[in-house]
This record gives sequence, C-alpha cells and structure tokens, in this order.
Amino acid sequence: MALALNIGKCTLLGNYRENNEDSIEVKVFPDMTICIVADGMGGQAAGEIASKRAIDVVPRELRKNLPNANSEDNVKQVIRKAVVQANEEIITMGTLDRDLKNMGTTIVLALWRKGRELYLANLGDSRAYLIRGGTITQLTTDHSLAQALVENKTISLEEAKEHRFKNVLWKYLGSKDVGEGPDVKPIILENGDRFLLCSDGLTGPVPDAKLLKFIQDHPNAQSCADGLGQLALDDGSRDNVSCIVIEVVEGAGGGAGSTQFRSSDSVERPAPPATPSPSTPRGDLRGS
Repeated sequence: MALALNIGKCTLLGNYRENNEDSIEVKVFPDMTICIVADGMGGQAAGEIASKRAIDVVPRELRKNLPNANSEDNVKQVIRKAVVQANEEIITMGTLDRDLKNMGTTIVLALWRKGRELYLANLGDSRAYLIRGGTITQLTTDHSLAQALVENKTISLEEAKEHRFKNVLWKYLGSKDVGEGPDVKPIILENGDRFLLCSDGLTGPVPDAKLLKFIQDHPNAQSCADGLGQLALDDGSRDNVSCIVIEVVEGAGGGAGSTQFRSSDSVERPAPPATPSPSTPRGDLRGS
C-alpha cells in the first residue's frame, strides 16, 4: 500500500534568549514534501536572517530542479546543489553587510517525493532521528569539533556529550567548508516509522532514551512536537528549541501519497517566564 505522512512542528524562543534564531519549514507540494530545521548563529539578528534564508532558498531550489531528477543519484545531487546555493547566498549576504559577516546556520532537511524513500541531509549539529521497532537511531552526523575528535578516536562518544567543543562547529551554512554539499542519505520507509528533525536546543538537554520514550508515548505528530519543545525547556535547555515530527502511515489521512500537516498555536510560541538569568550566547566558534 502507498504511504502518507503526518507532520507536526514546533519552535520555541526558550527561557533565556531574547530572539529566536531557529527557523523551521514544512512545504507541501503536489509532488514533494520538504521539512527543514535551521539553527542560526551570529548574534543579534544575524542568526535569524541566516536560518530564514536557508529555509527560503533550499525549497526554492528543490522545487525548481527536482522535476528533472529521475534517479536516486540525480535526487542526491539536486539536494546537494540546493544546500550549496543557500550557502553561497548566506556568504554573499555576509560579504555585503558588515553586521552579517559572521552569520551562519545549521540545517537538517527531509525530502519525500511520494514514494518509499525519504532523503535526509544535514550540516552542523541539527539532527535527524529514526524511531522504528522500539529503538531510536541518529541518522545524521554532527559537524562539531567534539564529533571530529570522536571520529579520530581521541575521545569517546560519551565524553563528546560534555566536551567543551561539543557546540563548536566546523561545517555549517555560511562556511567555506561546505564544499560540494552535504552527504545525502536515502531511507526506505516502513509503515509506523517516525522521524525527528531538531536543533540542539532539544538534543542538548534531552538524552536519546528520553526522546524515544516521549515519542512512543505521544502518537499524534503535532502534540508530540509541542511536547518535545516543552520537554527540552523543562529539562533545562538554555537555547531556542525547534523540531519537526514526521509519522509514516499507510494511506491514512488524505489518502495514499498525501501529507497531513497541522501546526498548533505553539509554533513560534514564547516559553513561559523563568527565573531571571543572564542570557549567554551559544558557544559556536566557526571556521573561516
């Protein structure tokens, strides 16, 4: 039976930030669905501008070029080029405006073309997870210095979670290290799969095991997304928090090949006031 998607999304200012530098987007077209989470960096308004440019440019480029992509390799190439285009535009904006010269953004995206594959790509430390068969699997790799140390076998994965370089990114939109674009991973979908796209405002304070249990306990995609945002704040997140929850079903909702997307009023909702505390910038140090 053909598949369909149910999608929920949520982005929260959080308790310690003056502005939301995260941007999230769900674009539903007749021939494709695009989901994006972008976590901006650069301070003041710059991070917000970078993340919004990412969620504007990538869907635009995918919409323009995907109709001619007739193979898996072609689809991967179109996704990579769309991300590279966003990177070039963000770098150009920083070159032309002194106030934006250090801005950048992470990105994690999912693309569905009404078939049995979901394509995933990321830059930075925004992540994609798959929840299937009672387990949670991180499908993306963080582009942080701490993760690089793990891959070099200098530190362990557990040590990386608390390492001082865990939020120091070496590849992101707005950096010269993007090169020819991100790795693109196709996932063969199964009925009942759930995917989580999120910023580190969620994964920083909430461990994978707790994410798994929460997602399992909240079957509605939008309620799950709203709840995950609040869970991050309850667990002490000091960042903006953003996530998209994607549920794979067999021909449910609007029928086979459809996408049911509902966004509650929690989107862009400020978090409840917390005990006053000095606002501290995210510790991203980005390569030149």
